[in-house]
Amino acid sequence: MELNKNPVEGFSAGLIDDDDIYKWEVVIIGPQDTLFEGGFFKAYLTFPYDYPLRPPKMRFITEIWHPNVAKNGDVCISILHEPGEDKFGYEKPEERWLPIHTVETIMISVISMLADPNSDSPANVDAAKEWREDPNGEFKRKVARCVRKSQEMAYD
Repeated sequence: MELNKNPVEGFSAGLIDDDDIYKWEVVIIGPQDTLFEGGFFKAYLTFPYDYPLRPPKMRFITEIWHPNVAKNGDVCISILHEPGEDKFGYEKPEERWLPIHTVETIMISVISMLADPNSDSPANVDAAKEWREDPNGEFKRKVARCVRKSQEMAYD
């Protein structure tokens, strides 16, 4: 309901099936002034039955080349990690899932992630290596291909 009252630019979200409140489809519009600009990236948000105590899982359905998105589309960002201490000591508890997070705060974080990848903790090591070593070379070419494919899929 909050999204209807205060829409956020850059994405749309809604239930996949009106009979299942735990499965959402989102479309993220590639942020302006980034390599992802102009893309339409579809993803699924799957909420656990004990939400908001635990985070949803997010998976891109549209192909996307990004250090923080696994090759299968799974999104890896701090606020989608289980609450509490990070056993690797990389994230502070307040950076991880908190019950105050909403679809809106998740989407804002994912849009921010697209604009500013974190290659220190990659889900896609190959993309992270390309982002670090040659962001305007092979990385840029692969992202541009994903943007083109997403545009074609958006109009199918």
